[in-house]
Amino acid sequence: MSRSPASRRDWRPDRIVLGRIGRAHGLDGSVYLDGHGGAVTLVAGMSVRVGERPAVLVSRRGMTSRPLLRIDLAGNRDQAEALRGLELWIPAAELPEPEPGEYFHVDLIGCRVVAGDRTLGEVRDVLGYPANDVLVVAAEGGDLLLPFVDTVVLEVDVPGRRITVDGGVL
Repeated sequence: MSRSPASRRDWRPDRIVLGRIGRAHGLDGSVYLDGHGGAVTLVAGMSVRVGERPAVLVSRRGMTSRPLLRIDLAGNRDQAEALRGLELWIPAAELPEPEPGEYFHVDLIGCRVVAGDRTLGEVRDVLGYPANDVLVVAAEGGDLLLPFVDTVVLEVDVPGRRITVDGGVL
């Protein structure tokens, strides 16, 4: 899959939500992070925001898909429960550069999807599945689901906001 160099990122929202604070775990203020896709690695000492408050990750353990975090804003279970439901996020400017051939979902949303000379629609969402991600394309006749694999996606031009797919698989 080709990758265009990133020259501007005006399509990104100001904040990148890493997940929502879930239920408390134990008595020390640990919380689960719900909805974490793993695109941004969470490490102890990392600066984040919880709701509108600045915070620091004290520790991280658990699974990639549902990490267990200690945040400096919560030193006990009651304080952890008070954070439940708040977004854990970082400013978009702090996102690391993706590896070649990898893309942040937020960068794909809004891209025009084309097959040859035909515009199919615009990426509305990206679904993460174990085998591969799936582009949800808002098309004229309803949503079109396209697997994000090399045999379907021929080119990704994020700065140009365009994804070219193989029309033969439609």
